Amino acid sequence: MQQFAQLFTALDQTTKTNAKVDAMVAYFEAAEDADRLWTVAILSHRRPKRTVKTTQLREWAAELSDIPLWLFEESYHIVGDLAETIALLLPPPEQKSERSLSEWIHFIRMLADCSDEQKAAAIREAWQGLTPAERFVFNKLITGGFRMGVSQKLMVRALAKFTGIEENVLAHRLMGNWHPDETTFDQLILSSNPLDDLSKPYPFYLAYALDVDFENLGTPAEWQAERKWDGIRGQIIIRGGEIFVWSRGEELVTDKFPEYHFLKEVLPDGTVLDGEILPFKDGQPLSFNVLQTRIGRKNVTKKVMEKAPLVFMAYDLLEWQGEDWRQRPLAERRNQLEQLVSSTPENDILLLSEVVEFGDWEQLAAERERSRELFSEGIMLKRLDSPYQTGRKRGDWWKWKVDPLVIDAVMIYAQRGHGRRANLYTDYTFAVWKGEELVPFTKAYSGLTDAEIRKVDAFVKKNTRERFGPVRSVKPELVFEIAFEGIQVSKRHKSGIALRFPRISRWRQDKPKEEANTLADLHALLTQYGLNNE
Repeated sequence: MQQFAQLFTALDQTTKTNAKVDAMVAYFEAAEDADRLWTVAILSHRRPKRTVKTTQLREWAAELSDIPLWLFEESYHIVGDLAETIALLLPPPEQKSERSLSEWIHFIRMLADCSDEQKAAAIREAWQGLTPAERFVFNKLITGGFRMGVSQKLMVRALAKFTGIEENVLAHRLMGNWHPDETTFDQLILSSNPLDDLSKPYPFYLAYALDVDFENLGTPAEWQAERKWDGIRGQIIIRGGEIFVWSRGEELVTDKFPEYHFLKEVLPDGTVLDGEILPFKDGQPLSFNVLQTRIGRKNVTKKVMEKAPLVFMAYDLLEWQGEDWRQRPLAERRNQLEQLVSSTPENDILLLSEVVEFGDWEQLAAERERSRELFSEGIMLKRLDSPYQTGRKRGDWWKWKVDPLVIDAVMIYAQRGHGRRANLYTDYTFAVWKGEELVPFTKAYSGLTDAEIRKVDAFVKKNTRERFGPVRSVKPELVFEIAFEGIQVSKRHKSGIALRFPRISRWRQDKPKEEANTLADLHALLTQYGLNNE
């Protein structure tokens, strides 16, 4: 655990990519295989499940620290992180534990079968044998909220440097439904047979937002354009007579989408498609909100499928007849994909993402402007000779989204942030006018500079009207421009409106509150740009 805590500290104390990679390489060189494996699992979002309630941890920490619970709670609100609050308030350790990371994870998982009294005794004893840094890591593990400030991409880069194996090979080996209980570091990382697991997907290729001039892209003839759809990126895998459906978040979601299951009967074995899991009805996409009604369900009934119908919008062909096609040029992959879809028995589930024809860049810009009327987010640009790469790479694939919708709104509530911003009010609720009343319609917590956040924080503290725990209602005076990607009807909100990806685009210090937008303005945007919810 000491090595792992030192790794966490090293990663937390730098923003430099090379320093993070070097810290992970040094850790992999020193750690035992079992700890290496669990570290890879944690950085791949395969954390141990929570076995203790956070309310219990707060009570036990307050008791061990010999302070009243209310004082612990106030400290928690200021610090903004439960694991850090506990680590800061506990008394100095009475002993030194030599347990490794994997042993502590086994300890945490064993708590699931213990009574509350046994859990309390075990955790108090654990805290008393750990340093503050080790306690912090332990608390993060036990609450199930572990974040190490490093992406899986960087972790793969460190593993490549440690093992000498290419990054794209390692990224593929880490995909799929693996767990530390069922493999070893050697089998997972050093094995040369990643396709032994028939369900294993390929790492997704991700596009950068277009930020270069057209003259730097070459001629339009070198590019393929498609619509950018707003669903869940996924892969459909047909191997061994079975179908596997994976989301981009590396979640196996086959059972959540039973309408895809017939594809294992009509698609050739050894086929892997990349595309979009998309809510779709009557020839057009539905809102992402419709798809959300499917995501959390354990049982997908016929009625649910009728209310939230889906298609798979195929973008690319990654495997054909059991052969990895990712290094072939896009034009070749696309040609085979078109033949595959056209030869598939007629159905309303498997669709081909159509190519947007354009002769010059001005014509493509005009097509982009049509995106919202076609219920699309914008345009995808892909170089015709490009291979299918791993992760986010610049140059060959670009996304050119439409400009966001905007609305001017009044801030009416503020809440403290988390982590380094725990002492500042950074999370805000915004409202628009309905006659003389301000109606809340969205929350946002990103888009301001640090200097602007400090100014808003000072305003909140001077203009608080009421307090509701960590939330304060404030004098309705500050106006902000709120940007968002989509708008739809919502029965859960008082305004009747829900926004897609709301964020603050600028502070309208030039505009008085009386000139903020109205609820009628939002409904006008809903009429013009809102997606169907049925």
